[in-house]
Amino acid sequence: MKFTTREDIAADIEHVFASVSDFDGLERAALRRGAEVVRADNLSAPGAGMSWQAKFPFRNRDREANMQLIGYDAPHGVTLLSKVSGIEATVQVELMALSPNRTRLDLVLDLKPKSIPARLLLQSMKLARGNMVKKFRRRVADFAQNIEDQAKSRA
Repeated sequence: MKFTTREDIAADIEHVFASVSDFDGLERAALRRGAEVVRADNLSAPGAGMSWQAKFPFRNRDREANMQLIGYDAPHGVTLLSKVSGIEATVQVELMALSPNRTRLDLVLDLKPKSIPARLLLQSMKLARGNMVKKFRRRVADFAQNIEDQAKSRA
């Protein structure tokens, strides 16, 4: 099951990449939403190999996720691999400078089942795919708008 979206952001590529790769900020955002996030590596600088362990409620059950940053190409994008309850999720964020003050963000979320219960979960999620796509795109658009607002206040 794959979700894709594209947003054009009124900010330079370096600022957008800094926001996309602000892992401490993303950890805090997950904590505000009720997840427990723990950094599982000893890297001092951001880069491939960073990893996290998280616990969060989803569909009335607590889920555990292991996440690892497998691609870090400043300022062009990041790739994150996550394993949650038998589902392998790959999040790929690609950035492209359209002009000095405009950046295109392409985000792809690919979910693959690795067990029979995970396959059943994804099958039930496919029934609500339309609503999930809307919510996914709205959240990415909100994230992009926050980046634009930060860039405007910085300028």
